[in-house]
Amino acid sequence: MTITGGTAGDTPVDVPRVPAREAAERELSKPMYHENDPSLLQRGLDRFWEWVGGLFDSAAGATPGGVVGLVAVAVVVLALIAALWWRLGTPHRTPAGGAGDSLFDDGPRTAAEHRAAATRHASAGQWNQAVQERMRAIVRSLEERTLLDPRPGRTADEAAAEAGRSLPAHAEGLRAAARAFDDVTYGGRSADEPAYRRIEQLDGALERTKPTLATTAATGFTEAPR
Repeated sequence: MTITGGTAGDTPVDVPRVPAREAAERELSKPMYHENDPSLLQRGLDRFWEWVGGLFDSAAGATPGGVVGLVAVAVVVLALIAALWWRLGTPHRTPAGGAGDSLFDDGPRTAAEHRAAATRHASAGQWNQAVQERMRAIVRSLEERTLLDPRPGRTADEAAAEAGRSLPAHAEGLRAAARAFDDVTYGGRSADEPAYRRIEQLDGALERTKPTLATTAATGFTEAPR
């Protein structure tokens, strides 16, 4: 590197290339030259938004219709997510009692005790708890009458399916009761009085169902005379 003086008579001064570069770097590293530089956080954000913009541009280029097509796809995806959320409810599958999907989350209680608890909850307008206790009363009653084998950890769906095979006239009602139980226990939904009354009526109808001598061996049951 050659540096000339300010007049015609000055002798050129040769400065080695590496020391000259180092001197320039030292000069430029002084704080006075970086007072208006963006902060580390700002630089990171700039890099992030550049990446997002590049990703968006790539997706828009690969989608029929460009940006408009990409927006339409995004709207459809959001609508599907909203529909699934509405249908399935809040995604929480473990009840507060920590008993997993088991129908009974506490110690052994009789069908009469579950019915009494359901009646108390219904009187207080606590329809979620009323639905739960009435479904438990149904299953416990079938166990007490030996129409279902007692089995720890049984779910409402399993109980409905097993009882429906023995009581086909009430299979649909049992499935509906199990769905209502699952909705309020695991699906984050709220029950109302009509939902509870349907399960209450099913409980009463099942209580009137008696096994007959002709079908006992085949575990089939008919509606007893009223």
